Amino acid sequence: VGGHAERVNDEVVLRFEFPERPGALFNFLNRLGGRWTISMFHYRNHGAADGRVVAGLVVPEDERHLVGAALDEIGYPYWDESENPAYRLFLG
Repeated sequence: VGGHAERVNDEVVLRFEFPERPGALFNFLNRLGGRWTISMFHYRNHGAADGRVVAGLVVPEDERHLVGAALDEIGYPYWDESENPAYRLFLG
């Protein structure tokens, strides 16, 4: 738990707002977990209607173009943080 892992190749880091309702996590895992490996998952709830999630997915370079469509299908707001300097400094 915590700390640095060995380097993960082809990782895409995403930030989400998950709705606080039954089945939200299952929906996410069911739609993405079988397609790409989930390399990182951090959830934080502040007592609001939405929880905050940072997740890493291992996505081969030739499949990167499929990620946006898969996330749009889930319908949760998301942001690609893969090139975020803070992420790279903290986890890189």
